[in-house]
Amino acid sequence: MGLIRHVVCAMSGGVDSSVAALLLKRRGYNVTGVFMKNWDSLDESGLCSTERDCDDAYRVCQILDIPFHQVSYVKEYWHDVFSNLLKEYEKGRTPNPDILCNKHIKFNHFHKYAIHTLGADAMATGHYARTSQEDEEVFQQSHTFRPTALFRDRFEIRNPVKLCKGADLVKDQTFFLSQISQDALRQTLFPLAGLTKEFVKKMAAEAGFHHVLKKKESMGICFIGERNFENFILEYLEPKPGNFVSIEDGTVKGTHKGWFTLTLGQRARIGGQKDAWFVVDKDIVTGDVFVAPTTNHPALFRDTGRTDRFHWIASEPPPELVRTQMMECQFRFIHQMPLIPCTVTLNMDGSVWLSLSQPVRALTPGQFAVLYKGDDCLGSGKIIQLGPSEHTLQRGRERLEASRQQSDEPMPDPAS
Repeated sequence: MGLIRHVVCAMSGGVDSSVAALLLKRRGYNVTGVFMKNWDSLDESGLCSTERDCDDAYRVCQILDIPFHQVSYVKEYWHDVFSNLLKEYEKGRTPNPDILCNKHIKFNHFHKYAIHTLGADAMATGHYARTSQEDEEVFQQSHTFRPTALFRDRFEIRNPVKLCKGADLVKDQTFFLSQISQDALRQTLFPLAGLTKEFVKKMAAEAGFHHVLKKKESMGICFIGERNFENFILEYLEPKPGNFVSIEDGTVKGTHKGWFTLTLGQRARIGGQKDAWFVVDKDIVTGDVFVAPTTNHPALFRDTGRTDRFHWIASEPPPELVRTQMMECQFRFIHQMPLIPCTVTLNMDGSVWLSLSQPVRALTPGQFAVLYKGDDCLGSGKIIQLGPSEHTLQRGRERLEASRQQSDEPMPDPAS
């Protein structure tokens, strides 16, 4: 009899991870289900469904007749994800906690727990994504740990594992996995790689997972859930009132409770204003939040930006980019937004400069610029600097034209 592989499956109590565990069992693996508790519901007054989710995950494991464990990463989540989120908001940025949660919790702490503590050959999640490895290749990687060193051995023959889009392009979640490490990716199975969401729901129904099918799709901040964001963030950050200022004429339109409660592109709730105004920029020194009178105002559109040090899924930049310092690829900074052709330039500090083929609405500092080549997700970098907006460029052109016209005017004759 052949060796039965041990796979630890991350269980969230939702339909995707439940079907992932079902598929692993059907493939003949020895499966262990583990629920991660990443948020302490006693920490705040909002609603928290952690206990119900844990019960739902446990019931699925009972139906599948597989062992169930619960592990707490409350401290790690607070330190690695939530504290970072608060610092980013204070800097005037809008972070993406879901990407950070996958990077620091699921594909770091949980990955180590699955392999080292539970002795698994691989871990699995219910993400809609795939890798360039076959299952058997994953198991061959499982106990090959690289020694920690400052630099990788350049002569080490090691083809990097690629992170690729799942079959369901609408549900594809490579965007959220764009910061995970090569080592974790090498030891991960994505059982839903070739399936659509509709087919996954059908499988869940046939398996009797009716309790998870009734649940709404999770859409809130990772492990915090859906709630009024302004009220939630003001439980952790002191209010810092400031003015809403028109980007067009500098007039004050109203007041806000803190720039960190607002993000670029959102509608600004301004008392006494009949028309809709939209956030286009923030000044964290003065506390001013600049607003524009239309949802597609030129002040919201930009086609250039810079990231911090870019995280490449393959650990290193593509050879083409290293060789020429420039590369054509595709870009998105919001999950499910259409991919936009772009040119990236590699900087000496490992950051990249993005030049998009067309201006995009509400390019936002703190969000992640995720790059693709075909089906491959290359990695991501946090956007830390924006190029000028269409509004700024337009104003610059108008001033240039005005000064040119002035210089073309004939000089008055000197008084005789």
